[in-house]
Amino acid sequence: MAVEIEAATAPNLAALADTDINWHRLDKTRFHIIGAILFTAQSALLHPTAVVKTRMQVDGSGLSHMRGVTVFKQILKNDGIPGIFRGFGTSAVGSLPGRVLALTSLEVSKDMMLKYTEHLNMSEATRVGIANGVAGMLSNLVSCAYFVPLEVVGGKIPKTEETCQRLMVQGLPGTTFCNGPFDVVRKVIKAEGFCGMYRGFGLTAVTQSPASALWWGAYGAAQHIIWRSLGYIDNMEQKPSHMEMVSVQATAGMLAGACSSVITTPLDTVKTRLQDSMWRLLKYKDISFTVWDIGGWGKIKLLWKHYFHNTQCLIYVVDSNDKDHAVVARDELHRC
Repeated sequence: MAVEIEAATAPNLAALADTDINWHRLDKTRFHIIGAILFTAQSALLHPTAVVKTRMQVDGSGLSHMRGVTVFKQILKNDGIPGIFRGFGTSAVGSLPGRVLALTSLEVSKDMMLKYTEHLNMSEATRVGIANGVAGMLSNLVSCAYFVPLEVVGGKIPKTEETCQRLMVQGLPGTTFCNGPFDVVRKVIKAEGFCGMYRGFGLTAVTQSPASALWWGAYGAAQHIIWRSLGYIDNMEQKPSHMEMVSVQATAGMLAGACSSVITTPLDTVKTRLQDSMWRLLKYKDISFTVWDIGGWGKIKLLWKHYFHNTQCLIYVVDSNDKDHAVVARDELHRC
């Protein structure tokens, strides 16, 4: 029986050998360079949807109840094409080292898991799904240490306007005016300490790692299920064409994305709101002072409209953690 199973499995692996990535068969240089370029191209195609999603997610943006198409049209109307790609340059350049780190840890982890599960009594699709899932989770944990600070910085880079009001890279109301990513890092560390660079790290690791495991696991399992449905078990000698491989991989990717989005979408909303730190620094005439949240942005907004409606060079900051300073700030507002 064992001989029969081995004989049946070997042709299957031979037939689908070109569809499986193996760390030892990879050209590492081409893998990292071409992989990074392809990921960057993919990010460029998806970046406009990320801009729309972020605008809709952040509380107080005024867009949370609009349809995505409406928000997209509004961005084009107000900011043009650059508006839907705001922040992409910094994100693309900054994420390249992270891509290398993520891809390396993914393939090494997957190769190790395939070896560890080689002699377990399970179907090939299940084994590949588990190996891909564990590799995706470990890869995400490793890359979180790099990508979370990048997200925090990327969410705080400004768009210069007449009012000097700093906006988030994705076009959302931000905090202090910052002149480039290095200025963002300096001001975040000064205001919040080094921990400010890892705002949302715990939530990212806890939520995105299972989501990554689900995506890669579903992707690997879906590929093998699709290959079986196409008859590559019964016709072992025939290898799939390049068009078939692309079609199957694209279909598996869409199925995996649909599965993982069930987890990622609601939790990404929470993470985005955490990273949009909602602290404001108000400036009136020659007076600069900090205003802390006194029960919601709605109340601060009313005070701002009353006292600072025509003020130029306006930057406002909110920190809802310090209630004692909130009273002082409120009194200062009423004395203006």
